[in-house]
Amino acid sequence: MKKEAIILAAGLGTRLKPLTNDRPKALVRLGGHTLLDRVLHRVAEAGVSHCVVNIHAFADKMINYIGSRRFPVEVSISDERSMLLDTGGALKHAASLLHGDGPVLVHNVDIVSDIDFKALENHHIASGNLVTLCVSQRHSSRMLLFDRDGRLAGRLAENSTVPDGMTAAAFSGVSMLSRELFTLLPPDDVPYPIMPIYLELTKKYRIGSFMHSAENWHDVGTPEKLTEAEYSDIINLPHHVSMRHPQMSLLNRAAQFAPFAALTGYDDAIERTAQLNIDEIEQRNSPVDE
Repeated sequence: MKKEAIILAAGLGTRLKPLTNDRPKALVRLGGHTLLDRVLHRVAEAGVSHCVVNIHAFADKMINYIGSRRFPVEVSISDERSMLLDTGGALKHAASLLHGDGPVLVHNVDIVSDIDFKALENHHIASGNLVTLCVSQRHSSRMLLFDRDGRLAGRLAENSTVPDGMTAAAFSGVSMLSRELFTLLPPDDVPYPIMPIYLELTKKYRIGSFMHSAENWHDVGTPEKLTEAEYSDIINLPHHVSMRHPQMSLLNRAAQFAPFAALTGYDDAIERTAQLNIDEIEQRNSPVDE
């Protein structure tokens, strides 16, 4: 069974400014490595062989970076340059680029954690969930409620007490989806968030939870949280980091993944990308603690 993942990386990175003034948040660095590198290598460790990455902000820089690196997984691009589709629309849009048949891992690019993806997959399959949400018991303004069976039951209103028989937990930006979900999502012609869809679907389908420790989990979506993660144990990266392709032009590399990317004006994007100076871009994207 071919394992696949969707990396949600198209956001504007507004909370990360000024670090995202000249780059997408996926290319902000933590411990010397981009957030995109970290997620791709983490999912590869769990056996994922194909990832779809959505793009919007600084899309050409994302195409340039992906096209010039050697990753441990095949990478396809889901193009949202014409319209940022939010989390729900992004999943629907990316679905056509998937070509496996097993559950799909979904990971926000600005989440860094030691969540056990293999255990998540085993739990997802054993429970028969349509969707399994990784959650932890930490403070959040958007707490979710789960019943005794771990099934999504609603949201916890702010300053409210947890009802009897319920557990409150915060979504961690990582989930596992059964492919049936894609057939149940609205069209991707307008942006929409995914959580309201899950809250509606849970009335008929099983939307479950996978509880993990919040100790080694970081949302690095702000400069302050990025700095906090810099001083944690989580920044250790596997020894196989992405490398620039030797003896291969950007144009050839981009053409290598072009069949998997549904890009509007893709040929023009490749031509423009091939003119960019990679060294200059990577120099600007230096580690944030320098």
